Amino acid sequence: MEGLYIILTGSIIAISCGLLGSFLILRKMAMVGDAISHSVLPGIVIAFLISGSRDSIPMLIGAAAVGVLTTVIIDLLHKKARLQEDASIGVTFTWLFAIGVILITVFTNQVDLDQECVLFGEIAYVPLDLIYNSAGLSLGPRALWISGGLLLLILLFILVGYKGLYLTSFNVDYAKSLGISTAFWHFTFMSLVSLTTVVSFESVGAILVVALLITPAAAAYLLTGKLKTMLCLAAFFGVLSSIGGYFLATWLNGSIAGAMATSTGVIFLIAFLISKLKPRKEASQAEYLKTKV
Repeated sequence: MEGLYIILTGSIIAISCGLLGSFLILRKMAMVGDAISHSVLPGIVIAFLISGSRDSIPMLIGAAAVGVLTTVIIDLLHKKARLQEDASIGVTFTWLFAIGVILITVFTNQVDLDQECVLFGEIAYVPLDLIYNSAGLSLGPRALWISGGLLLLILLFILVGYKGLYLTSFNVDYAKSLGISTAFWHFTFMSLVSLTTVVSFESVGAILVVALLITPAAAAYLLTGKLKTMLCLAAFFGVLSSIGGYFLATWLNGSIAGAMATSTGVIFLIAFLISKLKPRKEASQAEYLKTKV
């Protein structure tokens, strides 16, 4: 049963990350997930200093707030300071991460709160944190319920805002010409990415979250030129990585999160080889939209 809980949690988080990661790939912002996962450290420390508690809720609120701030700073540096997107990401997350390390060193010397325990969660611990009803019956891991609720939120967001995400991801100028607020969709989407990153790395760790955000979506991108197909493939590859990674870790008696991240790389390699043997025949939606401008 513990193995099933781990696979289910990993699969649900993988689907969430794969769906959002597809849009990150299309927006050429793949490393934003990595930036958020590191830059939230000062938010966690500040939340601890204010609340005096290591409870999950204050930590998540602090981390999510700084995660959103990260996306705002990246956008400001890119548009106002005219830095390239990758440079903006690099400057922002290294600066905020360094501030977090300093805050930990100065203010939390006597507390078991360090960058390793904050950033490197372990999915193997998921079955240990269960929720019980009033009758004492186990309802399953807390992480499973939280990640499930997050997935429903992401699915609802994509279903309702598909057109806005579609247009702003492929052709910003065309979206503006239709009167669509590109700033609204950008910051709403990035806020959801921040929330997903923060909620997920508490359960599975930042390294696995970044792998699930980028690699399944990148593999799907190599195999199709249609957005809906890409979303489905990214979700499927994420689930496949979770299942394959769990059994690989069991066979090797190693880290489950590490094995799942390794599985994403293997799937990407296979997708890369397939894309070289059989080039995509479908027309790029980006090219299609450009003809409409």
